[in-house]
Amino acid sequence: MKPEVGTNFKEGQAQIFSNSFLERLTKTSPVANIVVYGLVIMGLVYVALFVRALPLVYFGALFLGGLFFWTFAEYILHRYVFHWVTEAKWSQRFHFIMHGAHHHFPKDEQRLLMPPVPGLILASLLFAFFYFMFWLAGITNLVFGFFPGFFVGYLLYSFVHRAMHIKRPPKKFKKLWLHHSLHHYQYPNKAFGVSNTFWDRVFGTMPPKANRQNKTA
Repeated sequence: MKPEVGTNFKEGQAQIFSNSFLERLTKTSPVANIVVYGLVIMGLVYVALFVRALPLVYFGALFLGGLFFWTFAEYILHRYVFHWVTEAKWSQRFHFIMHGAHHHFPKDEQRLLMPPVPGLILASLLFAFFYFMFWLAGITNLVFGFFPGFFVGYLLYSFVHRAMHIKRPPKKFKKLWLHHSLHHYQYPNKAFGVSNTFWDRVFGTMPPKANRQNKTA
């Protein structure tokens, strides 16, 4: 039986790895993420402004562009990477590690944020991708303004997502909390946006309107 939307979040914790060291790397805390990711972001900002000498106006515009682009990446990654799974056992394992465990145990507080080690690996891969794209366009320097905004977008999204699973919704954000609850408990192939519903509206993956009008518990 499916739990009522907004209530009865599953308790418990997944075991992702049998190796205790690897298992510890799958867990984190808000303080650890703020410190580790915050230092990385400050380092990127320093490089942009004082090493690459980007003008402050350019940096601000690129930062905001990266922040907005994160919302698109959030939707694409959630829909096409985190929910990608086939009959192959390796893909099922990949899905479980990346996202399936979260759907089985959505209130596992130690895994509601991306742990620093895998998070920094993924961030490095994304930075390399964007660096390559900016290099192709002949504007490599600009990636150092764009990527801090993108990274801050991720950090803000991650804490909003965490709050959705452990906190009651603020009055102004009840619809957003409900949107994510509908994804977990009724429509796993819809409502991929977490920090916003914009891209779900653009790509036609909003839950049925009648369900969106329900009140959260």
